[in-house]
Amino acid sequence: MIKRKILAVLLLITCASNAQELSKSDVKKEVVRLLDSINKAKLPDTQSGAGTAEHWYDRISLRGYAQIRYNGLFSTNDKVSCEQCDKSWGTTSTDPDAKSNNGLFIRRARLVFSGQVHPNVFFYFQPDFASSPSTGIQNFVQIRDLYFDLSFDKKKEYRVRIGQSKIPYGFENMQSSSQRLALDRNDAMNSAILNERDLGMFFYWAPAKIRERFAMLVNDGYKGSGDYGVFAFGVYNGQIANKLDGNRDLNVVARVTYPFVIGSQIIEPGIQAYTGKWAFTGEISPGVKVDDPQYVKDQRVGATFVMYPRPFGIQTEYNIGRGPRYNTLTNTVDETDLNGGYVLFNYKLDFKKQHIYPFAKFQYYDGGKKYEKDARSYVVRDYEIGIEWQPFKAFELTAEYVIADRTFEDSALPINRQQGNLLRLQAQFNF
Repeated sequence: MIKRKILAVLLLITCASNAQELSKSDVKKEVVRLLDSINKAKLPDTQSGAGTAEHWYDRISLRGYAQIRYNGLFSTNDKVSCEQCDKSWGTTSTDPDAKSNNGLFIRRARLVFSGQVHPNVFFYFQPDFASSPSTGIQNFVQIRDLYFDLSFDKKKEYRVRIGQSKIPYGFENMQSSSQRLALDRNDAMNSAILNERDLGMFFYWAPAKIRERFAMLVNDGYKGSGDYGVFAFGVYNGQIANKLDGNRDLNVVARVTYPFVIGSQIIEPGIQAYTGKWAFTGEISPGVKVDDPQYVKDQRVGATFVMYPRPFGIQTEYNIGRGPRYNTLTNTVDETDLNGGYVLFNYKLDFKKQHIYPFAKFQYYDGGKKYEKDARSYVVRDYEIGIEWQPFKAFELTAEYVIADRTFEDSALPINRQQGNLLRLQAQFNF
């Protein structure tokens, strides 16, 4: 840059000497201006042992991903749907002849701002530009994550996370949607926390070596869950993300996991549990009765086993607990037992720089979903067979065939078992 400016000065002087209409004073002013800019450009180099000062915002990086779906291929029953999974899949209309509008749908559009803004403070902010409120209008902006990790040692093995973030309950819940093979999370574990997130404070611990292993399992294409510590313990509101607490009863959560290296394989067993009280705020329909709606028991314990795809992988989780569920016989919401889980088989095939992941999944859930209408009652038995193709890092294409058997009942649909099949497609762009 400096050489270019010097050359510009020389050219200016040469041209000026040949241009009679250009006054000497104009030439002098322009030369002084260019020399002054050269001095300013050289200023950082003249400071003894110092370069350009680094600001905290220079350490913040930007990345993101977007998912576009189509659920309208070979559907045999439009009444099969999953409100929690994908609002463009099926319909919950009570009209017997209702058809779903399975058009193209932006499932997620995320930007992630993150960085180590201080040696002891890590910052993470993720808005979603494809949120869907109950009005039916799509693509609102909403905060997904906004938290700070405060570390207490140089290796950052001990840290406290403060803010809105994922709750450390369930491997598939914590696994980023950009990493997950199946298009949607399983009902059994995901029914614990809508959008997997809440506002809270969490303590995480993991040795530096294991933190590096957690990062490798994501970065090298093994579909890891991210770094939520070997041990996690925390408290959170218990009312889902972006919503005020409905009572003064904080939920308590704890989790223990460890990724072992055994030969060429990496396996990760884990166990997690939480306890708290759920507060209904607007989910209950008129006429439906709930005893003490602000303090409904909400407790679960779950087990996890993951064998990462090197090249064959298995991922399975199961949880049991107690929580609110709609009772079709009494038109009430009762505290009942719940249970369910899933198993996922997958394979990682590397072809030159491309990655191909065939997978098969079965899930089962028998329980309620507290954050849906009337704590909607569910019995789910779904089979999924699919394949993910990643020709290059910036693009992934997933095709998934679903064989669904879903019973979901509330005061508007007290008898509602739906069975059907469909082919689902998703294009994901990473940037």
